[in-house]
Amino acid sequence: MPTPSQNLYSALRAAFPADLDQVAVEATSPAGEPLAYTWRDLDRASARLANLLGSLGLPPASRIAVQVEKSVEAMLLYLATLRAGHVFLPLNTAYRSAEVEYFIEDAEPAVVVCTPSHFGQVSRIAFQRGTRHVFTLSEDRTGSLLERAAHFGDAQAPVARTAQDLAAIVYTSGTTGRSKGAMLSHGNLLSNALVLRDYWGWRTPEQGGDVLVHALPIFHVHGLFVAIHGALISGSRMVWLSKFEPQAAIEAFARATVFMGVPTLYVRMLADPRLTREATAHMRLFISGSAPLLAETFRAWQERTGHTILERYGMSETIMLTSNPYQPDARYGGRAERRAGTVGFPLPGVQLRVVDSQDAPCAAGAIGHIQVRGPSVFAGYWRMPEKTREEFTPDGWFRTGDVGLCDADGYVSIVGRNKDLIISGGYNVYPAEIEGVLNALPGVQESAVVGVPHPDFGEVGVAIVVPRAGARPDAEELLAALKQRLAGYKVPKRCFIAAELPRNTMGKVQKNLLREQHRQLFA
Repeated sequence: MPTPSQNLYSALRAAFPADLDQVAVEATSPAGEPLAYTWRDLDRASARLANLLGSLGLPPASRIAVQVEKSVEAMLLYLATLRAGHVFLPLNTAYRSAEVEYFIEDAEPAVVVCTPSHFGQVSRIAFQRGTRHVFTLSEDRTGSLLERAAHFGDAQAPVARTAQDLAAIVYTSGTTGRSKGAMLSHGNLLSNALVLRDYWGWRTPEQGGDVLVHALPIFHVHGLFVAIHGALISGSRMVWLSKFEPQAAIEAFARATVFMGVPTLYVRMLADPRLTREATAHMRLFISGSAPLLAETFRAWQERTGHTILERYGMSETIMLTSNPYQPDARYGGRAERRAGTVGFPLPGVQLRVVDSQDAPCAAGAIGHIQVRGPSVFAGYWRMPEKTREEFTPDGWFRTGDVGLCDADGYVSIVGRNKDLIISGGYNVYPAEIEGVLNALPGVQESAVVGVPHPDFGEVGVAIVVPRAGARPDAEELLAALKQRLAGYKVPKRCFIAAELPRNTMGKVQKNLLREQHRQLFA
């Protein structure tokens, strides 16, 4: 017998409510007009887009690269890509042309979709590298993509896929400066969606239903896979915020039950006097991830709202791995406490171990390297077989690159990164990439970028620059030059000029000393 299709869209579509004319997404146009999309709208509109992709004669599992502003139509394009059996490639809207050029050259997408304002530069890059189709999509529901799709039918049978077939490639920068494309399959994404649906207690329409306030970007795993999949796989309505604004989010809580955000969003809402127990009385669950949540923020949220934030941990390569409990977890003695400073327990189906440098298990409470395996762990890096082999142990565990511990009760805590990764406002920032750009600027001999604590972003970068002999580079001018070459979230918040960088006897820069030196900079 043929194996039933494992196309992720088919599983999401099966969870839609029986009444397809219910509202699935509440949104607001750029002009401030209310918009409402029914479940039938989601199905029909994504079918038109899938039929457009199907008409292009693309090879199976073609990459569809997308760099557009957040909109419901952008989400529909993601669903259409799944339906058509192709591979979705989300790109941060902050990426500059040099960064986009690398992604297009590496992934060789058959289709690129960009904002109308970037069409000139993006299409030039894409066409030069063999991409045949470039469309535009604006947040105001205009652009050549929707104009073309309007000519196609609104019925489409999702292309058969296996659980191992590629569904998405998410680029995550490496310490060498070269970004790596994490390959996620239909099975990876579906298994994680189903686990989170159960573990976080998502309520189906028959159970009274949940409503998600979606305030995250959708070029990122958190907003695209965790939030959207969570709502769709449970038939839950979404209140769609194209950009996060504290007032809009707080006002939406009155008609919602679930909110997901990075710590920065919680800090900004705590600064708004409208955040009260009354404003959050209708809410069921607040979830935080993508960056460490300060214990201070955790406690302040409890005091102001009466709710305890649920912190979790995941990666682009693995989707979600651990979570503080929503309800008692029988695997860990029925514990239901959400503990500040921890990311909770490994999710059902996830195996997690903390090991020393020789891959030997660490004792409970001892700090070591975190390794994982399970159905949501990716297949490897796009066109990087050697790098993929390096990141997996001989017995099949993925080396996350994170350093942490697992206490006697089973709670996991992340202590840091073993590759100097900076997580700023939920985004991964790799110092080596920034240092490479800095070192190429006039008057710069060498540089080091380190992460230091920040009350709003969790962590931010600080650059220390050693000038060339006879040169006198200006710190603010260096930062301005970086802003022209890198996405804004990668640019350090401060820059210092120094005579030399501290080194150990082997000549390696001692970044730990630099971090300690500047640790109180934003205190």
